[in-house]
Amino acid sequence: MEQLRLGELVIDVEQKDIKNIHLSVYPPTGKVRIAAPLRMDLDTIRVYALSKVSWIRKQQAKLKGQEREAPREFLTRESHYFRGKRYLLQVIEFDAPPRVELQHSKLVLYVRPDSTFDKKQEVLEEWYRVQLKIHVADLIEKWEKIMNVKVNEFGIKKMKTKWGTCNREAQRIWLNLELAKKPPECLEYIVVHEMVHLHERNHNDRFIAFMNQYLPKWQLYKEVLNRLPVKQESWVY
Repeated sequence: MEQLRLGELVIDVEQKDIKNIHLSVYPPTGKVRIAAPLRMDLDTIRVYALSKVSWIRKQQAKLKGQEREAPREFLTRESHYFRGKRYLLQVIEFDAPPRVELQHSKLVLYVRPDSTFDKKQEVLEEWYRVQLKIHVADLIEKWEKIMNVKVNEFGIKKMKTKWGTCNREAQRIWLNLELAKKPPECLEYIVVHEMVHLHERNHNDRFIAFMNQYLPKWQLYKEVLNRLPVKQESWVY
């Protein structure tokens, strides 16, 4: 991967077998990356990047100003989110296999006495994973019929820079574990987005037309998702 330097602005450039050039600004710090066709020389890419400097600066300002979640300690009365709603954590120690229960406005975490921070995090994240899989499976079943596509497999994992990915050849999608915390309409937007890639690989006019057809309010859901607090951690690329 090469780099372009435009003053203090550093842009990662990856050239691959694609038709069109794509510019992305990634959270949380506003790292910039360009994916360009193999046929395009670096000078042409530089001219393109220069024409987008103003847009890049605006996107970076938005990301750097985005609210961050407070670091989690997994203590009683700490705020946690599930499907867009805020719950107060209640930690109960007892000598039995750990589990999580949703009780009205509380998220109850049952763990063995003297459980470590890592263990509490592991138990809660596994609960999020199970819940997210249930909701995603329902959404995929719904949208397969509407979109006339087939998802062979889907998975949930921690992702640093994306909400989801799609492997067209394997007809497999991956979704970010953090989506378990987001509102249902935001999760549906990401599922539809990734499934549309089974029709169209690139984020081009055809892709947008499919999104408009299937989910007319998708841009609103995208804005909602981008405004929500993001996880407090040291992101790497």
